[in-house]
Amino acid sequence: MLNTLSPLTADLAGQSYTSPDYWQTQRRINSLIDNYLAVEQLHDRLQDLPIQFANPQPRPWKPIDWQTINRDQIIGIEPEVFISILIGAMDTEAPIRGYTQTSRQYLEKLHPQMARFVGGTVREDGELQELGLWEKEERQHTPALIKVYTQLTGEKIIPKHRTVRGYLPTDNHQEDLYRHGLHRVATEYGATCLYLWLMAHTTGALQDVLEELTKDEINHMAKFWGFGVWAYPDNGLIRITNTLIKTRSQTCQRNNLMRTLRRMMNTLNWNAWTLTNKTTLLLTFSYTMHRLWKWNNTLTPQYLNNLLGSK
Repeated sequence: MLNTLSPLTADLAGQSYTSPDYWQTQRRINSLIDNYLAVEQLHDRLQDLPIQFANPQPRPWKPIDWQTINRDQIIGIEPEVFISILIGAMDTEAPIRGYTQTSRQYLEKLHPQMARFVGGTVREDGELQELGLWEKEERQHTPALIKVYTQLTGEKIIPKHRTVRGYLPTDNHQEDLYRHGLHRVATEYGATCLYLWLMAHTTGALQDVLEELTKDEINHMAKFWGFGVWAYPDNGLIRITNTLIKTRSQTCQRNNLMRTLRRMMNTLNWNAWTLTNKTTLLLTFSYTMHRLWKWNNTLTPQYLNNLLGSK
């Protein structure tokens, strides 16, 4: 039996359905990836980085009609599961100050401009003097998710204050930054995929909110990725894989990627997802990485040095 079209027959993900099947959902995801992860878009976001070094300006959000957000705008996923994903996302987004200051510490000895972009500046006594642009943009996410939660449930919620992995330097600052930067890119990539997937499962004002979150994550992911390729040109796939998977020592497992993925799946209530939901998210990860790798292959040393300068 064919799914009935919703009154809103098209949205940011293309054709809209009240109850999309697997193939319809996949087409919506593909449409989003084509629109928001086009190679030209990724280049534009990276080319914006030196502009933001010189004159940091937060990306403005479009107006959102918050009061119209409702459960009917959730499609292809059970509302209670969607709400549990929201809770997981806001808990993950909430400790943004911890993320930005840790990244600033890894960067400040090697690239002060990027350190300022992510974590601002601090006084000699350690007090924050200026917010980084990354924090200014990312700190909008938790309040936005809280607003969405309240609209969908009629209840207020306070995110959990989870502990952020702090600054753990060794005597090799270059390797410390490489390891930390790779995990930072992986985190932005995961958020990009999740919000793209949620966009495919929403419509109306709810989808508008998720679009703004998605645009921020893509913006930051492209900047961090491109900066990383520039800073570490001898960056093969084997080195990336080994760095993501291995631990820093036999007794310290906080940097283990599989451990991080398991925590993320638990946070997002993965066990309550349908097989279609799980499959389409995994395909979102796969298709997004394929697009990013295509873009990565255009990031030649000459292009990056012209953009970010010679090291």
